[in-house]
Amino acid sequence: MSTTQPSLPPVLRPQHPPQRSLADLAARFATATRGDTANVTVTGITLATADLRAGEAFVAIQGVNQHGAVFASTAAEKGAVAIITDEAGADIAGNTGLPIVVVDDPRGVLGALSAWVYGTGADDTLPLLLATTGTNGKTSVSHLLEGILTQLDVVTGLSSTAERHIAGEVIVSRLTTPEASEMHALLALMRERDVEAVAVEVSAQALSRKRVDGIVFDVAGFTNLSHDHLDDYADMAEYFAAKLPLFRPDRARRAVICLDSASGVDVVAASEVPVVTVGTPEIAADPSVAETADWVVTIDEEHQRGTLFTMTGPEGKTLTTTVPVIGAHMAANAALAIVMILEGGYTWERITASLDRDGRINAYLPGRTELVSGDEGPAVYVDFGHTPDAFEKTLAAIRHVTPGKTLMLFGADGDRDATKRPDMARTAVEGSDILVVTDHHPRLEDPASIRATLVGSARRAQPDAEIHEHSPPEAAIVAAVGMVGEGDAILWAGPGHQDYRDIRGVRTPYSARELARRALRDAGWPVPEPHWPVPYPD
Repeated sequence: MSTTQPSLPPVLRPQHPPQRSLADLAARFATATRGDTANVTVTGITLATADLRAGEAFVAIQGVNQHGAVFASTAAEKGAVAIITDEAGADIAGNTGLPIVVVDDPRGVLGALSAWVYGTGADDTLPLLLATTGTNGKTSVSHLLEGILTQLDVVTGLSSTAERHIAGEVIVSRLTTPEASEMHALLALMRERDVEAVAVEVSAQALSRKRVDGIVFDVAGFTNLSHDHLDDYADMAEYFAAKLPLFRPDRARRAVICLDSASGVDVVAASEVPVVTVGTPEIAADPSVAETADWVVTIDEEHQRGTLFTMTGPEGKTLTTTVPVIGAHMAANAALAIVMILEGGYTWERITASLDRDGRINAYLPGRTELVSGDEGPAVYVDFGHTPDAFEKTLAAIRHVTPGKTLMLFGADGDRDATKRPDMARTAVEGSDILVVTDHHPRLEDPASIRATLVGSARRAQPDAEIHEHSPPEAAIVAAVGMVGEGDAILWAGPGHQDYRDIRGVRTPYSARELARRALRDAGWPVPEPHWPVPYPD
């Protein structure tokens, strides 16, 4: 396997860039200017010199370790026509010779700036915008939205943790939600390509870090809230509060809220826009609350390649269809997506006719309980889940359709929320017959120390459980395949769709999906052709 660090995906721009007057920009946003802003045309805006194109303005913000203005000379060399920064940045960038637009808070104004430059603000002509937030399920709902809309013959766009899609073109993602400058450029490109509806995954960090500023979504969806990201937020209350701005009129016009987690009711109460609710009593924290939802989901049948469910709503509306992944939680995600599309203005008759015609939802969810094995041998699922709640739901779904043993293979992120690791290990060992602990993204942490925490927590939770430790993950999946056979299942949780591991700051090429296929093939089991690009040769 190559150890060459993979290149980052490109930042996308409209094919026909805007032509904005720097003087007009300064008149709208500046507290002061330095240099001559007259007769300067701005064709874009960016935070990163690596992505800067000639004719664009470079926005320099104060970082954790240094001010972005130290890169102003590089920006000038690459063809930037102006610097937008604060007073401190203006002092640093003064020797570039470029005009400087001074603003009080470059990060805070970036969304509004980008919306003005690209013409993607609330009053501009844009595709239908569908946002999904929550701890788990954001990516799944986003891909389900795109899949269902495609079945309606809608030209779609997508921005998720896994991928960006523009009218059929697929680009690997960098961040769950791009920076505001990238997001607005992406929307401008989608508009150019006649995209009619866009599904956007919106993380709590995106809201806190102003990455979706300047955008008003037509419909905002909420999946659930569970233990995660306490490296970014002081506690669960602060994490919950970070999600709420999406449900204000300056962020969204309508909302669809899932009542399956305890926080669903709280989001409904806090929402400042009209709300429709969805509930799945079978998996809800409080089934009686889920039963009060406007749309109620019931699970009809679960099997390895899908989940049949029925959703019932106002005025006797009902729909029975199949989501192409296992688990009642995936049926809940699919129902949320369907109701979001309905609230976005597509008719119930059009939605049901398309799903009835195809007999199922046609969507590919990369690395989301993705079955990478064939019809013979153990079933192997690769999943992006990395929270205790995700582990619990996915393991329960797999055990439900597995006649034999269920093996759980996982590791934990280094330099991320360490408080959830004991609960991850406890949930993993309680929900499986065999537990294999390995590495994930160690980053700058000692991977052996991370594994020790996970193994120790699992043993304390279930002292008599069968627990193994293998490193690196290339060896762990081989060992795991050797422990199971026909009728058994493996859940490899954590890596999902990702094509790298972060080892001491280096992105090392890596594909859990392809490693699982290779381990199965080497053990003598047939494997299907992959849906994903193979990152390295045999």
